[in-house]
Amino acid sequence: LSECDLLSPTTPYDLRVTGQGLQRVQDSPMVYRAMHEILSITKIKLGQWVGSSVIHLGDNNVPNALTFIDKYTQVARILGPLVITLNNLETACTENEGIARYMNAYGGLKKAVKDILHDFFRFAFDGSGGFNDFEAGSCIDGRLTSAWNWCSQLANKS
Repeated sequence: LSECDLLSPTTPYDLRVTGQGLQRVQDSPMVYRAMHEILSITKIKLGQWVGSSVIHLGDNNVPNALTFIDKYTQVARILGPLVITLNNLETACTENEGIARYMNAYGGLKKAVKDILHDFFRFAFDGSGGFNDFEAGSCIDGRLTSAWNWCSQLANKS
């Protein structure tokens, strides 16, 4: 679908500066329809939906179908380090006395995992990292921006 949209003679592109550099901004009606269908099915299955249903595609946030694919393949890269950390905390405590002492002084492994997840779910989807609510609000793209922003601030957390 992405290739069809990108190569379609009926949806020409516009070269423009989007805030993410010079981008090929192009409507992607086939990908948009497919994503809208997936979103509708998901909403029905969940029974309720929290947040925006905006699908950024062909705008300054997600300029074209190729950028759309790229943004969503980043989910594993954003969440991977968090999952790896949580999955390996216990092993790290077993293998390293210093980490084990630190975890005990902190309040234990369970408290650390709970605090990490609490902080992540409180701040990783809060709309931070964008210029305004439309760009980093509660849409999926905005949540990815917020999650990336949360990860980028880990070194500064106390």
